[in-house]
Amino acid sequence: MSDQNSYELLGLTEASTFEEIQEARDRLVDQYAEEPKQQAAVEAAYDAILMERLRLRQEGKIKVPDRIRFAENVPEPPPPTKSAPSLPRPEWLSGLVDTPSRDDILWPAVIYGGLALLGFAAPSLALAVAIGTAIYFLNRKENKFWRSVLLTIGGLAAGLALGLTVGQLLIPQGAQFAWASPDAIAAAVTCLSLWTVTSFLR
Repeated sequence: MSDQNSYELLGLTEASTFEEIQEARDRLVDQYAEEPKQQAAVEAAYDAILMERLRLRQEGKIKVPDRIRFAENVPEPPPPTKSAPSLPRPEWLSGLVDTPSRDDILWPAVIYGGLALLGFAAPSLALAVAIGTAIYFLNRKENKFWRSVLLTIGGLAAGLALGLTVGQLLIPQGAQFAWASPDAIAAAVTCLSLWTVTSFLR
């Protein structure tokens, strides 16, 4: 079978691209699914065209597009980019800071959000449950109970200090609101503080 006949059999010309040759071969193989002899002829024509193209490429008569990469022309990896040097993290801080997964952030957020809302009705109860929850989540990460207790106490102290300050600023002395009190705001801020500790520390 001559190369010209191969192109004609696939309905192509010598100017056809590789993609067009591949598409013509696939289309004709599907078209002659019930005719094995015709399929064999299409495959033979396809192989003949590929062999001819390979020979012409080796002789330098066909320019290979730059986007086609061959094993003999493995591109060199790009030089590494220089990034700004990061400051080394102290070792004690590396052992304290956690990189939580999405679930390690979301579940405590849901629980502490509920406890913050509970704090508007019963601040003491919300704080007691929040403390126990913080110890549980922290202990689950590293299985170090006393470290969990210390981190919880730190988060509790920071949350209460900030929460009482914010509560006093938002609700002046002696003012009464049906929905909030300084204690309720302090409980909500403390829940936020404990959520931060349980999510991002270990």
